Amino acid sequence: MTRKLALVSLLVPDYDAAIAFYTGMMGFDLLEDTDLGQGKRWVRVAPTGAETAFLLAKAVGDRQVEAIGNQGGGRVWLFLQTDAFDEDYARMRDNGVHFEEAPRDEAYGKVAVFRDPFGNRWDLIAFKA
Repeated sequence: MTRKLALVSLLVPDYDAAIAFYTGMMGFDLLEDTDLGQGKRWVRVAPTGAETAFLLAKAVGDRQVEAIGNQGGGRVWLFLQTDAFDEDYARMRDNGVHFEEAPRDEAYGKVAVFRDPFGNRWDLIAFKA
């Protein structure tokens, strides 16, 4: 039996704004954008070559709208691993990604915290070998 984490649902306020950020500013690939009717779409994005993708889910109703940007309860909850930290940091910063701090070295690797425009906190991280 083979099992893997295929998708992580990420609440967003608008499909097109989320696609623009994740593909344009983050450099992710748009894997799928299928119209399901009645304003609903099946939108998947992922870093190039990643096994796990994000399903961009447009928030519906007060409860989901209130959760946009806070799915991690205010903590960093998404970790974008890279083997080219300095290049990715510079490209993302130059593309307008908001970093909360300068890169720093930790026991586990090099890291910098950033936010997506919806409020989710991320680590850009290069783990030590």
